[in-house]
Amino acid sequence: MNNIIFIGMPASGKSTVGVILAKRLGYDFVDTDLLIQKQEGCLLKDIIAEKGTEGFVKIEDQVNAGVQAENTVISPGGSVVYCENAMRHFKEIGTVVYLQTSYETIKKRIGNPKKRGVVLKDGQTLKDLFEERRVLFEKYADVIISEDGLTLDETIDKVVGLFD
Repeated sequence: MNNIIFIGMPASGKSTVGVILAKRLGYDFVDTDLLIQKQEGCLLKDIIAEKGTEGFVKIEDQVNAGVQAENTVISPGGSVVYCENAMRHFKEIGTVVYLQTSYETIKKRIGNPKKRGVVLKDGQTLKDLFEERRVLFEKYADVIISEDGLTLDETIDKVVGLFD
């Protein structure tokens, strides 16, 4: 199928790049964090607080693995790489693009990870999370786009160039 699925750290630009890319390609856009919030009836940070990180990841896996789309840019949350069913599904329905950013850029953009609904285990730092997920992003990516030093438009142009 011809979907584009963005993976990457929170604050890597998956939604921002995704919305603009969808407009440029004439595709639909789906932010799966919004689907999760709609299904659960509350914000991500509240789901994590109530169900814990493992409970949240189960919900995330179920919602993402159930996405049915065509000609769509899909932006899942950064923790989707912990969801084997979801990642297998995404690999089947489209091209998985890793928006790669440096830790310094993520740290600057993200602010307080807890307020943003970032899935952190007890005692885990943002740096620990970055290193742990980087390996998974690289494992699942069909394509890696390094964003460091690029403007938003340059990043989008790079992605568009893959699908022209």
